[in-house]
Amino acid sequence: MKDMMQVVSRHILLAVLGFLPRERKKRLERWLRGREEYSRLQRADWVLMSWGKSGRTWLRVMLSRFYHNKFAIPGDELLDFDNLKKANPAAPSVFFTHNNYLRNYTGNWHSKAHFDGKPIVLLVRDPRDVAVSQFFQWQYRMRPNKKFINDYPPHGVEITPFQFVMDVQAGLPRVIDYFNGWVETLNARNDVMMVRYEDMRTEPERELSRIIAFTGTPGTEDEVRDAVDFAAYDNMKKLEESRFFKGSGARVKPGDSANPQSFKVRRAKVGGYRDYFSDEECAQLDTLMETLHPVFGYGLSSSITTEISESTDTSENDNGHDLAKQNTGTPTA
Repeated sequence: MKDMMQVVSRHILLAVLGFLPRERKKRLERWLRGREEYSRLQRADWVLMSWGKSGRTWLRVMLSRFYHNKFAIPGDELLDFDNLKKANPAAPSVFFTHNNYLRNYTGNWHSKAHFDGKPIVLLVRDPRDVAVSQFFQWQYRMRPNKKFINDYPPHGVEITPFQFVMDVQAGLPRVIDYFNGWVETLNARNDVMMVRYEDMRTEPERELSRIIAFTGTPGTEDEVRDAVDFAAYDNMKKLEESRFFKGSGARVKPGDSANPQSFKVRRAKVGGYRDYFSDEECAQLDTLMETLHPVFGYGLSSSITTEISESTDTSENDNGHDLAKQNTGTPTA
C-alpha cells in the first residue's frame, strides 16, 4: 500500500506541476522515483543489481519458480519485490534495481553507501550485447517519457543500431562507465557477488545455486534443476504468449505480438552483437571495450559467439585495482 501511494502521489504532483520547464520536471520525476526506490531498498532482504537488458527477467523467473516451491507459494506470481513475502513471510523481499533514480534521491553519484547492509548480486553481461539489446528495447518497448527522463534518443527519431550503440548517453560508453563504477565496491565489500550472464547460460544450475546460497535460501539439486527447466527458452516463450504470470504488467509480454523483436523472450546470442555490425564497426566497439576493467572478463580474448535464446528485461535504465577480494561465497554480517 505504501508503494502504491507513493506512485499515485508522484503522478498527481507531476500533473499539478505540469507547467514546469521540461528539464526541471525531469529532475523532479527522477527524484520522486528515487524516493520510491529508496523506500523499497530499506525493506529489502537483498538486492539484484544490473544494467538494463542483462538477462534480469530470465533470472527473475528462475527465482520465482524456486521460491514458489521452497515456500509453497502459488506458481503464477512473478517475483516483484515483496509480493512473495506477503504470501509467506519466510520468502525474501528482493529489490531489483539499476541504481538509476536512487542516485538522484540520495545524492550518492559515485558512492554505493545507500546499499550498506544489503547483500548485492551484481548481474553483468557483455556490454556490447547489452547495448544492442537496449537498442531494441528503446525502439520497440520503451515509453516516450522513459526515453526522455533517462536521456535516451528522443521518441520517433530515426537512428541505426550502430549510432545508438555508439551514443555516449545511451549506448556502449554509458554501459562501460556503469560497470567500471562497481569495481571499487566489488573490491571493498564482502557482501557483493558478481554473476555473469554468460556463465548463467553455460552453467545455469551452478550459478542459480550460487545466488540462492549467497542470499540465504540454499536449495536442493532438484529444486534448482526445476527452476532452471521452468525458465528454459521454450517454456518462457509459452509463458509470455499465455501471459501466465498475473499482475506482471509489461515484464513478460510482447510490445507488439506481431513483431518478434518486441518480445521479452527473443532470439539472441552470446556475442550476437556482431550480427548487426560490419567488421569495421565491430573493431570500433572492441576499441571502446579496452576501457572496461578486466575483472568482468570481457576482453577480446574471452569473446565467444554461441547460439542461444534469451529472456530479456524491460526496465529502463558508477574504479579499484586489487581484485583479490572479489566475492563468490556467502555474505557475512
